[in-house]
Amino acid sequence: MGRPVVSIMASVSKKKFKKAVKRNHLKRLIKESYRLNKNLLIEKIIDQQRSVSIGFIYLSHEEKSYHEVESAMQKALEILSTKITEMER
Repeated sequence: MGRPVVSIMASVSKKKFKKAVKRNHLKRLIKESYRLNKNLLIEKIIDQQRSVSIGFIYLSHEEKSYHEVESAMQKALEILSTKITEMER
């Protein structure tokens, strides 16, 4: 297998956010918080030489601040990191 790869997808429901501007803004927040915190996950994936695809789905009905999105992202990446470590065993 080649070098380890992580690909992500961010999704925001059109049903909850009618305006594309808001949906795109929320997707940018998700992608930026992932970019700044991906080191929590990347080390585990590199150690195992895996490829991973991750989908982030924005479930809230209201627009959250960047700090709230980043906090949720850190929590999600810690959980994913733990799960990947468990797969190693």
